Amino acid sequence: MRLVDLMPASYRMIAAGGLLVAFAGGSAALAWQVQDWRYGQQIAEQARLHTDTLNQLALASAAQQRAEQGKRFALEQRLSASEQTHYRALSDAQRDQGRLRDRLATADVRLSVLLDATDSASGCAMSATPSAGSVVHGPTRAQLDPAHAQRIIGITDAGDQGLIALAACQAYAKEVSTPK
Repeated sequence: MRLVDLMPASYRMIAAGGLLVAFAGGSAALAWQVQDWRYGQQIAEQARLHTDTLNQLALASAAQQRAEQGKRFALEQRLSASEQTHYRALSDAQRDQGRLRDRLATADVRLSVLLDATDSASGCAMSATPSAGSVVHGPTRAQLDPAHAQRIIGITDAGDQGLIALAACQAYAKEVSTPK
């Protein structure tokens, strides 16, 4: 006889129920384990995709930063060249004005103004014809006092410097505001 035949029916039911519970618990644990593996793979794939996306964003950001640095360097180079050009123009104008002041001071050159020979209100009736010792032909001119000539040269020097500075400011504003 078998051991199963010797057991009463109630014990057989309990044994069968226990086996059923054990089998159900084992299969549930197995189902949980399979689901855990599957979700683990999905999470690992999402993490890998997220890491790839972050790497692509970092590379794009670095490339954009390099491009912006290149633009800034090019702008700095253009501004430097413009500044050198305007500095050279300013120093040339100052040098020329200095030479002119020196020539006026040594009487090597005289500053003169053109007179209106037809203006009777000026009270300076001068002849338009050159004198015997003069080689100047043309309209009547009057020489200025050297001190006045120096002041006029100083005024024109300040004006020239102002115009050069204005041109430098305009060039700077144009370079900075123009996208390239």
